[in-house]
Amino acid sequence: MLPLVLAGCAFPFFQQPSSIVSVPQPGITSEGGQLQIPLGSGVYFCELGRSVLVQRNAQNIRMIELEWQGKQRTLLRYDSSSGLPRYEDRQHGLLWIDLPWKSVLMDAKTGRPLANECKLS
Repeated sequence: MLPLVLAGCAFPFFQQPSSIVSVPQPGITSEGGQLQIPLGSGVYFCELGRSVLVQRNAQNIRMIELEWQGKQRTLLRYDSSSGLPRYEDRQHGLLWIDLPWKSVLMDAKTGRPLANECKLS
């Protein structure tokens, strides 16, 4: 009996057929190597009691309006090497990295996070 049990260990119980390809997550697409992730507008609550108001532009998905510390800024999406959504206001040095599980607002000039672990409520 032991030889049969040991012989069974030599073969995997489940092998994924090579013809199966991974299916993208619903709503997430890739265009030109850049991920298109549908995310919501509203108040993003961040670490240290900080918050960021994000308004998405339905007519131009490459633009968001962001309110930070009482100032309204327009950020434009720029391509990133990772393909992740990256919005910048280059004039004022703000960078918003947009992810489904968390977002971060950074000082684009120094690379320092201004608001981290931001999540839409």
